[in-house]
Parts: sequence; structure tokens; C-alpha cells
Amino acid sequence: MEPRVRGWGGGGGTAGARDVTARELARPLCPPSPPPAPLPSLRGPPELHPRALPAVPGTHRCPGYSPALLPTTAPAPQPVPQDLPVPTAHPPAPHHPLVLAALPHAPQPPCRVPQVPLVAEEVVELYRELSGHPVLSTASLGPDVTTQYGGKYCSLSTEWLQRDLARAENIRFCRQYLIFHDGASIVCSGPTGTCSEIKGELLSRESPSRALKAVLRKVSSKEKKEKQFLEVWDQNRKVKSIDLTALDKHGSVYDDDEFGCLAWSHSETHLLYVAEKKRPKAESFFQRKELRVSDEDVEQPKKEDEPLKGEQFVYHEDWGEMLSTHSVPVLCVLDIEGSSISVLEGIPDHLSPGQAFWCPDDTGVVFVGWWHEPFRLGLRHCTNRRSALFYVDLTGGSCELLSEDTKAVWSPRLSPDHCRIIYLENDAMGPHQQCSRLRMYDWYTEETSTVLEVVPRQVWGAFPGIYSMLPGLCWAADSRRIVLDTVQRSQQDVFVVDTVTGTTTSLTADAPQGCWSVLTIDQNILVASFSTPSCPPTLKVAMLPEAGQEAQVRWVCLQDASPVPSISWGIRTLQPPPEQENPQYAGLDFDAILLRPSEGPAAQKPPLVVMPHGGPHSVFTAGWMLYPAALCRLGFAVLLVNYRGSLGFGQDSVASLPGNVGTQDVRDVQLCVERVLQEEPLDASRVALVGGSHGGFLACHLLGQFPDTYHVCVVRNPVVNIASMVGTTDIPDWCLTETGLPYAPDALPDPAQWTEMLHKSPMRYVNQVHHHPCPHPWQQSLC
Repeated sequence: MEPRVRGWGGGGGTAGARDVTARELARPLCPPSPPPAPLPSLRGPPELHPRALPAVPGTHRCPGYSPALLPTTAPAPQPVPQDLPVPTAHPPAPHHPLVLAALPHAPQPPCRVPQVPLVAEEVVELYRELSGHPVLSTASLGPDVTTQYGGKYCSLSTEWLQRDLARAENIRFCRQYLIFHDGASIVCSGPTGTCSEIKGELLSRESPSRALKAVLRKVSSKEKKEKQFLEVWDQNRKVKSIDLTALDKHGSVYDDDEFGCLAWSHSETHLLYVAEKKRPKAESFFQRKELRVSDEDVEQPKKEDEPLKGEQFVYHEDWGEMLSTHSVPVLCVLDIEGSSISVLEGIPDHLSPGQAFWCPDDTGVVFVGWWHEPFRLGLRHCTNRRSALFYVDLTGGSCELLSEDTKAVWSPRLSPDHCRIIYLENDAMGPHQQCSRLRMYDWYTEETSTVLEVVPRQVWGAFPGIYSMLPGLCWAADSRRIVLDTVQRSQQDVFVVDTVTGTTTSLTADAPQGCWSVLTIDQNILVASFSTPSCPPTLKVAMLPEAGQEAQVRWVCLQDASPVPSISWGIRTLQPPPEQENPQYAGLDFDAILLRPSEGPAAQKPPLVVMPHGGPHSVFTAGWMLYPAALCRLGFAVLLVNYRGSLGFGQDSVASLPGNVGTQDVRDVQLCVERVLQEEPLDASRVALVGGSHGGFLACHLLGQFPDTYHVCVVRNPVVNIASMVGTTDIPDWCLTETGLPYAPDALPDPAQWTEMLHKSPMRYVNQVHHHPCPHPWQQSLC
């Protein structure tokens, strides 16, 4: 599992946490033997980077190449070795992929006893063991069944994700459980049968009555072409299988979290989903038709099916990273009885619809619509894109606006009584991830109210704010309360919200500290997952108590997991010194999660791996993370820093960072590292940096600004030059917003703005990175 991070940009730099890096960082450090002939200075170690190219600031690397190992000072210009291939043109990536290895310049100490396994097989076996822990993905509850003795039980189907190293892929499998309850509490529960792998399922939804289930499945044909089928199952068999590809009514069906949906009508006769609009075929002006004996003998194509001449290379905007196949989404409806598909009309051309569901009487569809203007900016992990809630009438084809049209709207959910719609609302533009408002639209009065406002600052004992999407099923049976999980500083908790009064109650206040995630709630049976940095995810269930008594909730463990041995962890809170305070947002503090070995020789004085998260507006939560756990088991202490600007600390913390990247966030990480090295028994001579995206941005900054602190740096797609990123990324607004500049989509930055972006980039400090004198830095990572 990737390190658990909320928000855009991944986080923590998972690519750097390889077994190779782990072995190198802990090798015994001995006086060097006579050096062999040196390799070209612009090439990395051959066993790690067999086809490394010299990375040039401001350019991008071809996706097929391994990251380059750069010299840590600016060397004299050298010709590129002739055996290296020249990179070809490729689509622009949002960041610069490279790896910096900064190695110490001090004299070499005598040999030390290694503190982690040096044998590759031991490291591989440890990784194999830890990657075998599955992670909970989704859950769904079946209908209540009453026994002959009056008791009630229901089935619970859960979906898990696990890495299959032999197949080099992530697999999905399901586990089934039975839950016996009396309507007020869980009486008993347990698993039924064995696990079974889920193959080809892209989306699945149970009908409102739980009698039917819809499945969107991808299947490879005999010609090895991928096809999509929409299936309908009852309790005994598959009753429908529609070949969507053969019908050719639209392009591929969306299965992502941004647009995708698979919604049953309340009558259970129709299915609603989102797909790419069918695009007319295009061909060259010089394309010739095949010679035919007589045109009269061949059926002529319909006018709309004729290819468009000269448009085969027309550029079509898409919605960015991870959504590059999404350009013009359309809403589609399957008539289950007639096996017919129709593409809904009436949606304005300037909108991309998604996250759709049926209105209360099935006469229309409610959806979120994203504006195309000024152009399609990257949408993945960006909850600040201008959007609104709309209703399209299926009888008249009219489209009606239900929310404000100047905000960013997402995650709408209809109440069980079909009277209210709750949704999240953010300010358009600005930081990509923010604290959200909880809004509610009354279907019958057509009035909109604010249930929860944006929280300026997190205060223990109070609601911390909402920072992530609502669960797919979040309403309690009373159609008044909702259940959600949200980040609270460096942990994640579950809350119940009364949508009428706006009161909130924590359902995990008395539960163990860690990361709680709501999977589903149905008829007040609440299903959640729980994990910590030393314990893989476990499955928990509870009955939601009556209103006003929620604090008495009692969690029952359905599927336990054994804690991983030899890992201790804790959360530290730090206050910046007065000279590092943000004058506009004074008094903010921040957290860090420290993992360290608790047993064995490595527990005495382990080396430290520092991992700032990406985003920058995301967060590390105290949940299960594969790479930090693996590093800790190998003998490293791991420091996960939630600097000011992270989610879960209130909107003030988020707003404090734009305009201060490269200083405030860098100083927070450095303060945390220095404090931990002073207060914990760690080896200050062996400190490494690992980061991805904005985490890589911070790692490069730290390496240049504090070269005496860090001895190894591994970064994944880091932002090394904000100025050069503007013209190559799908999120150019990020570059200016985080620099503290206004974003104008119809204008280029002026020279002063280019200068400011470069000034805040880690490239500014590249000459301060120390060069390592050892001839084999990949064999002796610390000398």
C-alpha cells in the first residue's frame, strides 16, 4: 500500500523507499579500497540506473527511463556519452523526475556494525511479508433477514486490495461476513466461507432493495481487444449482460472517483452511468475509398457516420493526470427490460457532467457539472475547480442550476427519504485542497442551507472540518444524520453530523488512536476500517445509537490483524519559534509522526529517514503505510512531517502556505528534524530524505539549504523549478497560487513573476549541495 496521504501529489515519495536504497543506507562504512577507473560523471551506478540520462534542469525525462543520479555539485560541462539514446518527444509531465544523491563530504569513519540486513534475500522476504497485508477498499450490507426465532441478521460483503508480487499487480478479493443484531447493538458476527478474487470489475452497485446488483466489467476478447459489459445479477444468476462496446452508443465508461457513477433508479428499472462521448471518425483528405464494382450494391453509410476529413490530428482537451482519456463525458441510461441505451440530452455543452444520481421520482437526474472555461485544468485531487449542482429533466430536456455557480461543488448524496441532498462546497481556484463547507439542498422547498462552515483552526474536542469526499452511503436511517470520516491533525476520526442542528459528535473519541475510515452505513449498521502505522487495517462494525446518545457507540472487530512487531510510533506537536511565525496566521503549530525500531541492535541508535508529504495541501495520517513500516523493520527511524499547510489543522493552516513555499514548509521540516535528533537516540550522521511531488520539492530544498544535515536524498517526480513547470503541467494554476501570485489563464506570467517562481524553487540552491569524493557512492552510501 502506498503511504496514506490525503490530497493531490501522492506523498512521502514511495519510489525512494526501495530495498536497494534501504541496503545502501545501512552498509558498513569502511575505508575505501583503491578506486577503479571512474565512470562518466553524468551517469549513475550501472546496476541501479542501466539507462540513465543526464537530467537537465527545466526539461522532462522520457517515461521509459530510470531516474538519473545527478552529481551533487555543478560539474564542468561534459559531452553526453555516445552510447546513450536521445530522448524522443513525449507528452509533458507535471513534474521533473530525477533522483539526487547527496553524500557527505566529511572524512570516512572506521567500520560500523551494520544495523539492517545486508543480504538482498532478507530484504525481499521482509517486503514480501509486509506487502501481503491486504487493505480494505469498500463494503456493502445486504438486507435484514429475520430468523424463525425473531432474531435479525444481514450479510456484509467487503472488498480488499493486496499486492501480488508474483503477478506484479494489485489484486482485489472479497470476504463475506454475517452480522447478527437486535436493532440496537451487534449481538455476534463472523466471516463466512473463504476469500475469492474479483476479476474485471470496474464498478458495482446493489439496487435499493438489495435484490439486484449491477456490475460494469472489462473483458479481453479473443482478438485481445478490451470490451466493456454491463451486467445485472439477481440472488441466483446473471440476468442481463449488455455488450456496451458492440452497441457503440458512446466511448469507454468512466470508473474514476471524479466523474464515475453507477446509479440505480428508485424503481430498479434503469441504470445511470457516465461515459466518454462518441467521437466521429476522422481521416485524411487523401484517404481513398476501396474500389467497388458498383456503389448501388453497397449500403451507403449514414450521414453522421461519415468520417470527418482532415481532422484526424485535431487536439482534444482532457481533464489531466489520471484522466487523460476523459474529454467530453455524457450521461447514459440503460433500460434494463428493453436492453436499450440512450445518451441524455439537455446538458449544456460547456459542462462536463459526473457524480450523477436519480432525482426522487425518477423523472430526472442530478449531477455535478464542471465548467470547461477557461480550459480543462487537471481535476485529479483538485477540489477547487469551478462546478455546481444541476438537475436535468428527462421529460422536457431542461437543465436547472441547484447551487451557486461560482463555487466548487462535489460529493452530493441523497437522503433515504429522498427529501434532501447534502454536498461539499469549496471556493473556486486557490489551493487545490481546502477545508470544505457542508451544504444541504431541500428538494421540495428548493432552499439551500449551510450545515457546517469552514473551520479556521483545529481545536481538540471540536469538529476539525471536512477535508475529503463523503462516503457513498453516509445517511443514517432517520434521514437527518450523516456519518463521515475526516482528518484531525495527524489522525483520522469518524463523526456523526446532525444536518438540522449542525451538531457533531465523535464516534471514535474513546477508541484507539490511529486512522478510521467509514466504508458504509445502512439501516444504522456502520462499517469502518481502522489501522495504525504498526497495525494493518482491521474491519470494525457498530450500531449507530439514537440521536443524542452517539457517544455510547460500541465498536466490534469483525476481522482483526496482528500488529507488526518491532515498530513503535508516536505523534509529536511542534510550535515554530517566533522568528519563523507567519505574521498573518500567527500561533499555528504542526505535527510529525515518528516510527522507530523498538527491538534489536537497530533500536539503539538507528539512522533517520525524513519524509515530507506531497501536495502541499495533503496530510500523513497515523494509519498503515507499507514503505515506512518496511523501512522501520529494516532498522530505520522514519519521520513523516505534516508541516504548516497540511490538511486537518484548519483552513488557516492551508492558507498560510501559498506565497511561502520553499521557506515556511522547509523550515518546519528542518525544525522537526533538529528537534527529533536532539531528543531521540538517533544517528545524526546518517539522515536521509525521501519525497515525491511537493515532498520531492521539499527534499531538494532541504538538501540545498541544509547540506550538512542530510547524507542521502531520493526524490520522485519532484518540483525542482516552478518556473519551468508552468508551461508543461496540467495544473499551471498550482505554480502561481503556491508561489503567492494571481493566476490568469489568458496571460503568461511577467518577468517579475517568473523570477519569483524561480526564487522559490530548490534549483536556486543546487550549488550548495555537497559533492561526494568516494568513487563508488552507490556501494558506500555514507562514508
